[in-house]
Amino acid sequence: QVQLVESGGGSVQAGGSLRLSCAVSGYTSSASYMGWFRQAPGKEREGVAAIYTYGGVTQYANSVKGRFTISQDNDKNTLYLQMNSLKPEDTAMYYCAARSGGRWLGYLAPSTYNDWGQGTQVTVSS
Repeated sequence: QVQLVESGGGSVQAGGSLRLSCAVSGYTSSASYMGWFRQAPGKEREGVAAIYTYGGVTQYANSVKGRFTISQDNDKNTLYLQMNSLKPEDTAMYYCAARSGGRWLGYLAPSTYNDWGQGTQVTVSS
């Protein structure tokens, strides 16, 4: 099991940028996949970006391709999400998640992941 703590959220205007961070602690070597998810009020949680931590393969939701970049710093045990060209529809609570096992439902499926952070709010105004 790993512990995840997100930071870096905030309020920005459309077109702006933010970088989210997720500090990972605990049994970090067990986290084979990590991802960023978001949930807006009244909507289901959706996958935004994910990374295979051992090989660096990434996957993105179509809605963020070309604008968001997921990356990891293994020395710092930190996962990042660089978000550029933000849009009002990106407004949501953003969560970091880690997978250590269980049923595989895809890179961006929330049920694929075992451990979750508490979330950080991102608000984009027009």
